[in-house]
Amino acid sequence: MPLRPILLAATMLAAMSPMMTASVHAAEAAAPAASPADAALARLFHDSDEASLKRNPINGMFRGDMRYADRLGDYVTDDYYAAEKAAAEADLAALHRIDRSKLTPTDRIAYDVFQWQTKVSLKGFAPDLLAVTAVQPVDHFSGFHTFYPGFASGGGAAPFRTVQDYENNLKRHAEYVTMVDRWIARFRQGMKAGVVEPKLVVANMIDQLDMQIAQGVEGSTFYGPVKEFPADISPADQARLRAATAAAIRDGILPAYRRFRTFLKDDYLPVARDSVGLVGVKGGDRLYAHLIEVNTTLPLKAEEVHQLGLSEVARITAEMEKIRTQVGYKGSLAEFFVYLRDDPKFQPASAEWLRDEYFRIGKRVDQRIGEQFSLVPKSPLEIRAVEPYREKTEAGGSYQQGTPDGSRPGVFYYNTYDLKSRTTPGMETLYLHEAVPGHHFQISLAQENATLPAFMRFGGNTAFIEGWALYAETLWKDLGMETDPYQRFGGLSDEMLRAVRLVVDTGIHAKGWTRDQALDYMLGHSNIGKADATAEVERYIAIPGQALAYKIGALTILKLKAKAQRELGAKFDPRAFHAQVLDTGALPMSVLEAKIDAWIKASK
Repeated sequence: MPLRPILLAATMLAAMSPMMTASVHAAEAAAPAASPADAALARLFHDSDEASLKRNPINGMFRGDMRYADRLGDYVTDDYYAAEKAAAEADLAALHRIDRSKLTPTDRIAYDVFQWQTKVSLKGFAPDLLAVTAVQPVDHFSGFHTFYPGFASGGGAAPFRTVQDYENNLKRHAEYVTMVDRWIARFRQGMKAGVVEPKLVVANMIDQLDMQIAQGVEGSTFYGPVKEFPADISPADQARLRAATAAAIRDGILPAYRRFRTFLKDDYLPVARDSVGLVGVKGGDRLYAHLIEVNTTLPLKAEEVHQLGLSEVARITAEMEKIRTQVGYKGSLAEFFVYLRDDPKFQPASAEWLRDEYFRIGKRVDQRIGEQFSLVPKSPLEIRAVEPYREKTEAGGSYQQGTPDGSRPGVFYYNTYDLKSRTTPGMETLYLHEAVPGHHFQISLAQENATLPAFMRFGGNTAFIEGWALYAETLWKDLGMETDPYQRFGGLSDEMLRAVRLVVDTGIHAKGWTRDQALDYMLGHSNIGKADATAEVERYIAIPGQALAYKIGALTILKLKAKAQRELGAKFDPRAFHAQVLDTGALPMSVLEAKIDAWIKASK
């Protein structure tokens, strides 16, 4: 499935100065000298990346590359899809003209990653898959309408340091209005073909638009950059830019939002489907099979993923029962879930308390991180609350990457919406996953490593990215976390969430589960709050297959770690293992396995 640029960017995303360990430098020094084949590969990567940035200017801005910052891109037109497909075909043909056997070991890894990514991307442009994906251009979870306000808010990836930055923002706003109208056209195309979004996704999008429309002009998130200017922008320019921004919101964005909202409410919602899974969509079964491969990087079948999920749920349930017994709770595990969800002592005292507690957790992790990692990012990390306009449908925590040079920090977002539904067990685990040593380490180290080609620094796959973050949770004991049994239970609950996802995602999209059926399963097998569980289920409905990546990726990394420990014995150093996993960006699972096998052999 052609990934929406917002997902790709946010994940890196989705969605990234050299910072290598001495052992890696030593390996490079001993490696064969670059050959003409290596030079050809480097040229291909450079040329492909340069062309991609012109087609996808948002991705460049996330890197701090502002050459095309006056553009937003179109992303949903037939011309865009055709250009992406043609570029992938040309890249693959050029790659196959290079003799892989003559490359250095590191460049062979790069060759294999590029080949896998390009082949999978091409599959997504097959006409039968585009017939489903192109006509559903946005949804409540990955929609551009939830991404772009934050991006352009003055606190996102778009910079506001110069007059030119503000002028570029206005040009992007004009393209954004055009994009919104293109969404309507795409949705109408889907209506004619009988391929439509679920009603609940449409209702959520309408709510999101209502919240943004209600902000008005000066209260709009888009107005943020002109509330305060850099000191070196003249008063005259400030007044002009403030007026122009207000006009862009008042005369462009808000009318476009109203058109889109009216269309969704009056035309689209009545014909949207009651079913929530791809199994209920024409061509949905083929799309789901493709999305399983895209997200896990493995040729897995829906049924085997479902069965793996059931077995993991059973294993983790047994661990939960041990904690329930340890704390002396006399009721059943299901009653224990309710107790943890509902008892006020497990609820945050306030939004301020939640913020302060995450700062305390971060300091504790920092004290122990050197025991497990010799390779750490230079990019700073900020801790922020999710903005009100998007908090209702956001997860409990998320991460947005900074720039490679550290000028814009990575951000760990925590959610304060409906505080009474939030539970404190699991806060430590959430921090390990989203911040340190999870997404912040993996994404920052990749993008800071200038020795990698750009597609490996800034690209990647969900199985590695989310698999690493889930693996990071397993380091709780090594990093001095989860010493309290309730926090440990929270860690198990997070692991359970990822196991439940295997069951629920495949249940929805391959077995025809309803939203309520999926929600009941989640609430019955973990202590996740109802607000979070609802957001989770509706997320799986909106972006099929993505939730499968976490557990599949983490299990692969854990399997490779166990193999290294078994074969290296006393020579095994977790710092060296983690450097090997992280120093070449997000690899497909098969490529990662080959790399670790080679490292184990060399380490012997």
